[in-house]
Amino acid sequence: MSIKRLEAEDVHILNHLQQDGRMTNQALSDAVGLSTSPCWRRVRNLEETGVIQGYGARLDRKQVGLGVLAFIRVKIDSHSEAEAEDFSQQVSALKEVIACYSIAGDADFLLQVVAPDLDSYADFAMSVVRRLPRIKEMQTTFVLKEIKAFNGFPLDCV
Repeated sequence: MSIKRLEAEDVHILNHLQQDGRMTNQALSDAVGLSTSPCWRRVRNLEETGVIQGYGARLDRKQVGLGVLAFIRVKIDSHSEAEAEDFSQQVSALKEVIACYSIAGDADFLLQVVAPDLDSYADFAMSVVRRLPRIKEMQTTFVLKEIKAFNGFPLDCV
């Protein structure tokens, strides 16, 4: 996969779309200082090249009934590529797992999980996660307070 070199206009467009993906092309072109046609072409190019992977609404997890946010660090007992892929596929199918990362360090995977409450989380962790194949160890860290939630990538760091 080749990394797309972003031009300044693209970064400006992406910053605005990360804040409001529902902006009209007219509002976006006004905000970034381009006429509507070049702005539209840039957005289409960013979509077609996979820089923009989709559009969606950011939800307040508590308002939709997901009061528990936790991270589960998982060690598996086999490090073969096939076993890691099998684990990855099974985790990807779990709706409670909102993100999963293969990590370096003292664990193999980091799962970000949501649940309505602690009882629901406990049921999920013990009945589902603990029963995934090849799990050697798992450790949960609960989020007490969300200080800064993901709100888009810092494109000025690129």
